[in-house]
Amino acid sequence: MFQIDRARNEIVPLDVRTFSELGFKERANLQEWIAKYPEALGEELLIIQKEFAGFSDTNERLDLLALDKQGSLVIIENKLDDAGRDVTWQALKYASYCASLSRENIRSIYQEYLSRSSGVESAEDKLCEFFDVGEFQELSLNKGVTQRIILVAARFRKEVTSTVLWLMNFNVRLQCFKTTPYTLNDQLFLAVEQIIPTRDAEEFMVGLAAKAQDEVVGAEAQNARHTLRREFWAQLLPQINQKTELFRNITTSQTNWISAGTGIRGIGLNFVVTGDACRAELYLDRGNKTDNKRVFDLLFEKKEQFEADFGSKLGWERLDNRRACRIKAEMPGDIFDKARWPTMIEAMVNAMVRLELTYRAQMNLVKAAL
Repeated sequence: MFQIDRARNEIVPLDVRTFSELGFKERANLQEWIAKYPEALGEELLIIQKEFAGFSDTNERLDLLALDKQGSLVIIENKLDDAGRDVTWQALKYASYCASLSRENIRSIYQEYLSRSSGVESAEDKLCEFFDVGEFQELSLNKGVTQRIILVAARFRKEVTSTVLWLMNFNVRLQCFKTTPYTLNDQLFLAVEQIIPTRDAEEFMVGLAAKAQDEVVGAEAQNARHTLRREFWAQLLPQINQKTELFRNITTSQTNWISAGTGIRGIGLNFVVTGDACRAELYLDRGNKTDNKRVFDLLFEKKEQFEADFGSKLGWERLDNRRACRIKAEMPGDIFDKARWPTMIEAMVNAMVRLELTYRAQMNLVKAAL
């Protein structure tokens, strides 16, 4: 690695060092660096525990436990200057231990971590925010054998790399990151480089892992759920389009929600349907938490008039631990019970028409605040 000297138009080599000679420690330093900035590993990860020891009949501890954006658990093992001979076997054991963790187990593990570090944040809210879902019950975490392993070290022995490459042929999701400290005078630098699989092969390996996931959880079940939602929206959209132009350009979706704009960026009117409820909602997410809370508070000041115009009580969710806010009209429902669809759709359409009219009456107030 080199430093570019613009003034002299030359490059200056940095000195390769070891963590040990610089006085850095595995847990106190390398582990903390990754915990505070997991994006150094090339993706957005949510660290849910450090020094996790929640294994029955064993005193072993894994360095870092994380979730990726697909809801898979990620076991991160950090070694300082040398990965050692047994790191692969160690990480595989941890992955097997974690395979049985349920969604509630994960929530509890993360809540314990948050309580220790911040003391006030809600694991459910943080998980919903990370995965961008409205309800914790919608999350599908740690499905089947989707657990991943990331090994981090300054040097990997041949017996480790050969084992990793062999395991990858069986769709075990493994990555190795080489960490190298550098110095230039009194400045310190760190390089984090993914060496297995190489970046060129990453997409191919992710494709294999995704295929394994589909085989485990059942592609047919997944497709059936998506098909069911599309069918529901296909029945709802013609009925709302008879009442308002709002959703005229919206198409069916495999997700449990569809959204229409209101003419103000980041403020949408959404339909949402789950296994136990259905709703029409005004959703505030302008990408800025301060803006969202300000708009919500302005509307909340008009709550009495807002609900009078709407014709009934509404759910006001400021969601202080999240970026977005919502105002909702929610009814009982079940997307998986087709016999209830006509009643659900009628209630949702009726609520959306009233919610749109109610919000339109307050739009000038909202525009003035932005």
